[in-house]
Amino acid sequence: MTDPSDPAELVGYEPDERLLSEDLDKLPGAVGRPETVPRSRSRGRIVATGATLTAVSLVIGAALIALGAIDVIANGIDLTWVLAVVLGAVLVATHWGWVHVAELTANTLEARSHSEVVDRRRQWLGAIQPYTRYEVSTHVEEDGSISIKCVRHRPVRSGPQSFTFVRELQEREVHSPDEPAAVVSERAELLRHQAALDTDRERERYEIASDACAAALVGRADEELRRIAERATSEALSSQINSNLRDPPLVE
Repeated sequence: MTDPSDPAELVGYEPDERLLSEDLDKLPGAVGRPETVPRSRSRGRIVATGATLTAVSLVIGAALIALGAIDVIANGIDLTWVLAVVLGAVLVATHWGWVHVAELTANTLEARSHSEVVDRRRQWLGAIQPYTRYEVSTHVEEDGSISIKCVRHRPVRSGPQSFTFVRELQEREVHSPDEPAAVVSERAELLRHQAALDTDRERERYEIASDACAAALVGRADEELRRIAERATSEALSSQINSNLRDPPLVE
């Protein structure tokens, strides 16, 4: 199991909040899963209202388009019916927006009602570091054979300063039902041990890169402070010289 990625590329990046929702299945199993936000009682009503508005928008929009088109064909172009066709087209094109508005409203209400849970979820997410994890799992197939899957969870950029993971199947072994259980177990444990070693290696590589970047930032900060101090000293000296020029010492 090898990973050619450079661990320094994602140092300083934050986990994408999509890892709490649509990218949740891409998270390595070793990091666990976030606390679930309890569903609010009003969520069902809000979503149902959004679905109703979606259907109503579609029906009204289609009706306006049909009536407008019929009138234009029968009586020629009329501004009122042209506007009706345009309005109908807008309603049809945007009818799914009500579903998204309802979902966003429900999520916002739940976040306000359970702000402590939301904060804990974000703290949990923020603790995830962007290095590659390797995992091994076993599955029983339809014919009774056992498959051993080796999966790599690789961090990738998802935004200017955020990352997510991609889940990549690296290897899949299938062992027949006739194969001794001890042999299959030994093979699975061997692969798990190798996956743990590879994960530790990637974690160490990331920590080394992170420490190096932190040291570089401290060095730049120290250099900036030194330049500021030197400039302040020079400005003080210049001010003193200019003051002496304005008020020259008395000469007897």
